[in-house]
Amino acid sequence: MLTQENLINFLRHNPALTVSTLEKEASIPKGTIAQTLAGTRNLSEKHLVALFPILSKYGYSDSLYEKARVISIINHKGGVGKTTTTSSLGEALARRGFKVLLIDLDPQGNLSQILGIDAPESQVAQVLLNHAIPLPIVEISENLYLSPSDIELADAEIQLILSVGGDLRLKNKLQPILSTFDYVLIDCPPSLNKLTISAMNASNSCLITLLPEMSAVKGLNSLLQRVMEVKTNLNAELVVDGIVFTMVKKNSVHEGIKENVKSSVPFRVFNTEIKHLVDFQKSQILQSPIAKFSDNSEAAKNYRDFCDEFIQYLQVVK
Repeated sequence: MLTQENLINFLRHNPALTVSTLEKEASIPKGTIAQTLAGTRNLSEKHLVALFPILSKYGYSDSLYEKARVISIINHKGGVGKTTTTSSLGEALARRGFKVLLIDLDPQGNLSQILGIDAPESQVAQVLLNHAIPLPIVEISENLYLSPSDIELADAEIQLILSVGGDLRLKNKLQPILSTFDYVLIDCPPSLNKLTISAMNASNSCLITLLPEMSAVKGLNSLLQRVMEVKTNLNAELVVDGIVFTMVKKNSVHEGIKENVKSSVPFRVFNTEIKHLVDFQKSQILQSPIAKFSDNSEAAKNYRDFCDEFIQYLQVVK
């Protein structure tokens, strides 16, 4: 049965649907849904029953949002925007009303530092090595949460290699909380190590951040091969959501590399590009999310636009 929460979630994922059209098709009073979205009224059971067949026509089902979509942000190379994408996409999703958990799975702890957690008392490393400890969740802002890490995670990785079921530890820790969130984004380390494999094993999909330069593109095939190995041997449901180009410059070299990648990969390359902008560098120096550093900047708008495209893409593949 349709619930008010699921209705709101569906409309957040489908911004092209107008509430006036839904109200007219369901024969409910004008303004009813708008007031619900504004938090000034609750829908009656009669309204929900009337809306259910209308929403179903547009792709709704009761099971559509039962569990969070878990997404690993990956690349074997450092400095290609994984952490910036994790924090900025997570923040943009949270602003749209989705409940988002970010997991820092990089021993450098850059994501945690950007979000203001420098020395976490409880962190991911401890959880992966102790079955009795739940995943630490720190509230960062409205709808946005973090499971932090620091250099202690590097030692944990060594122990995971020797542990029975090491690849499953993160997945098992996430299972009990998947119904609590809409999205879980995992910031992976710049390597194809045990931590990255654990992240992909726990995920529904991967998002690849790619700098359009030969040094970054050369390793794309090995990265995709590792994704297929995880899919074949550990997680049959794992898919690649696509590639988002980061730190893009307006020159013929970047244009040529982008076109080459687009013509050679068998999945989506997102239209929205994250440009090479000085505000990204400034925000990194100050260890601040781009939206907090300069919310009205072109850099922040890049990720808001990417968030919109990403949400629309997920509606097509669900």
